[in-house]
Amino acid sequence: MNIGDTIKSAVKGIPTLLTGGQPGYRAGEEKLSWFHPDLTGPQAINVKSTAFADGDSIPLKYSVDGENISPSLEWSGLPAGTRSVVLVVEDPDAPTPEPFVHWLLYNIPPTVTSVPQGASGSATGDRAAGAMQGKNSNLKTGWTGMAPPKGDTPHRYFFQLFALDAELSLEPGAGRSALFEAMGGHVLGRGRIVGTYQR
Repeated sequence: MNIGDTIKSAVKGIPTLLTGGQPGYRAGEEKLSWFHPDLTGPQAINVKSTAFADGDSIPLKYSVDGENISPSLEWSGLPAGTRSVVLVVEDPDAPTPEPFVHWLLYNIPPTVTSVPQGASGSATGDRAAGAMQGKNSNLKTGWTGMAPPKGDTPHRYFFQLFALDAELSLEPGAGRSALFEAMGGHVLGRGRIVGTYQR
């Protein structure tokens, strides 16, 4: 994390979470896991949701203003040799130094092709076939719903799926940095869907 970005976020960005309006600083799309140099791979996986279409608004009930539950996701086209799947949900429009992490789900078995609505409701991830959940940017395990500054332009939420050639040697509750380090060099393919939300 860049100290300059941290200072800019503290001065120009994070205060809008309390005051509302458009922040003078945003994390930036280039910092998404999708663009991490160690997590590149062909965009081979088709990702969709019954809750929202790619590019459309995510319903209120998945936000902190609603029921604060994770939306359903489905995928297909995992590359041959996939041994585990990782889901990273991030908001690059957040006024934070790094994209705001809404959900980390890892060691999803390659035989699993979907997660149901509310899959993050169990700390062990058993609603996602035993997958492990990491810490979001609120330092809690599981899903945290959308909560952009009130009055800001719509934020984008990137649901990024990565197929890996290995299972990750991580315990439940891993953070973003530890997850990315473990994933490095193991990505066989990836896919994503993007939804928006505005308050």
